[in-house]
Amino acid sequence: MESLLDLRGRTALITGAGQGVGAEIARYFAAHNAGTVVINDFHIERAEAIAGEVEGSGGKAIALQCDVGDYEEVARAFAQVEQSAGGIDILVNNAGNAGPSMSITDRQLFWQTTPKDWEPWLSTSFFGVLNCTRAVVGSMIERKYGRVITVISDAGRVGDGSLAIYSAAKAGVAGFSRSLARATGRYGITANCVSLAAMNTTATADIAEDRETLRKILRGYTIRRLGEPSDAAAAVLFLASDAAGWITGQTYPVNGGFSFAL
Repeated sequence: MESLLDLRGRTALITGAGQGVGAEIARYFAAHNAGTVVINDFHIERAEAIAGEVEGSGGKAIALQCDVGDYEEVARAFAQVEQSAGGIDILVNNAGNAGPSMSITDRQLFWQTTPKDWEPWLSTSFFGVLNCTRAVVGSMIERKYGRVITVISDAGRVGDGSLAIYSAAKAGVAGFSRSLARATGRYGITANCVSLAAMNTTATADIAEDRETLRKILRGYTIRRLGEPSDAAAAVLFLASDAAGWITGQTYPVNGGFSFAL
């Protein structure tokens, strides 16, 4: 029996895929027979490195540089992919944090910030999702097939006292995804989110190496370890596949039991 997790030659575009979770999603998609895996990153050298990995394993990949927070840049770049690859079937909105300028470790209390501080978080984590989804959903509707998966954070589900704008952006795109699901389901499109807690990536390397800090963080986790990129990639692969064809408008926590959901 053919696996329902087989991506059947479909074209997938993953934003922020030059490292970490996004890169692992690209590897998983290639291993499950995606036709073309488009690796987007703000830094083209990172995108090219992961694209080289995919092609080295026998897959087909395209490295794509663009800032997801810039609608015009996204529209131009995605149009080029649509033309060369014949349409984007699967979009994974993985680019997050505040783009290349800040990371999840840059924390401030809300009343210590100004609107200028909010802009990078909203540009990447909120408007980036809107920009990329707008660039592909029209052609998905025409083809009557699509998967839109957005990687959010448990900060958007339960709140984070020192990441208020990031939390707001992630909660906002979860609400957007539910609305998108209702509007596009009749066209064979599903829209879901995967919500992550603390992950073992380059962004958290300093935390992972500090055993005392790590021990304090993991007190809040039922499974006492950081998440691995493979934990996230497996969930995203499922939602991108035919196995999840009757699932839409949902948020799946992949978080080691940091928070629970009904």
